[in-house]
Amino acid sequence: MDRRPASPEEARALANPLRLRILRLCLDRELTNEELATRLGKDAGSVLHHVRLLVKTGFLAPGEERRGARGSVERPYRATRKSWTLDVSDEEAAHSGAPDRGSLALVDAFRAELGEVAADAIVSTVRLGVRLTPGQAKDFADRFQVLVNELVAADDPAGEPHGFFLGMHRAAD
Repeated sequence: MDRRPASPEEARALANPLRLRILRLCLDRELTNEELATRLGKDAGSVLHHVRLLVKTGFLAPGEERRGARGSVERPYRATRKSWTLDVSDEEAAHSGAPDRGSLALVDAFRAELGEVAADAIVSTVRLGVRLTPGQAKDFADRFQVLVNELVAADDPAGEPHGFFLGMHRAAD
């Protein structure tokens, strides 16, 4: 799958672990700001700031308003899957030697999600270090992208939700 480069505003929106967690929670069902705040253990006002930014950048879509507790009006949100179509690599960080904020946000969001599941819900985890030639590293990275594309194509609304975190980096000297 070809991914277009994310705009600076889109990349900033995805460089925050809380916003990534909001997108994940709204992937399979619509949730209101209050429901998100409760699930995330955060203040509703803070969550609303993040929700509004995700709506503005097209990562969340508002659903139909509905009546909530005591007659309040609630608006649920659903993830648009737009993030699946973007390349959010941080070219500026790559050239400056600074950490890629988007990659760090992915790790932080996955770590928080993993911390919320029961031990028997963890299907597989692995972390290892290997030495590869540049050609081997490129071949593996290409296969990695093929696997990611297969996962995106296999997404089935009737299926059971699973979370994945895949990453590869050159080790620091």
